[in-house]
Amino acid sequence: MALDELKSAVPDFAKDLKLNLGSVIGNSELPKQQLWGTVLACAIASRSPKVLRELEPEAKANLSAEAYAAAKSAAAIMAMNNVFYRTRHLLSDPEYGTMRAGLRMNVIGNPGVEKVDFELWSLAVSAINGCGMCLDSHEQVLRKAGVDRETILEAIKIASVLQAVGATLDSEATLAE
Repeated sequence: MALDELKSAVPDFAKDLKLNLGSVIGNSELPKQQLWGTVLACAIASRSPKVLRELEPEAKANLSAEAYAAAKSAAAIMAMNNVFYRTRHLLSDPEYGTMRAGLRMNVIGNPGVEKVDFELWSLAVSAINGCGMCLDSHEQVLRKAGVDRETILEAIKIASVLQAVGATLDSEATLAE
């Protein structure tokens, strides 16, 4: 199992990450599509080659072709949106907030999977990318659709652990060069 290989790659000084990796993915109560779509989107968003290489095959095996493409789409569109909306929010001139984005985001309206799943993946990627506006927006859509806070928090946990594992493994690889 790729998850076991990824856990074994985590150094001893980051034992908590290894344990958390096993619990947030291995013991997740999310439905399979929500879990593996979150894992794939967050593995991409982590920008860690090792995390993505290890988790992508298992994600692909657990997702339909449509869900696999949608999770990748969530990572892609949120890479753009998180930069745009975070920057617009951080600029001190409020005029930017009233201006039309003018960026194509059609996949959000028609992701090819259940809207709730796509929103959950988008929220998790937004957590990695640190966009408060996007986090609020996706959380509100999810809550309005009846998704409970525990489910939302589970996706955020997956995002935080995969980001931390990626940063740790990539820094260790750099130091080993």
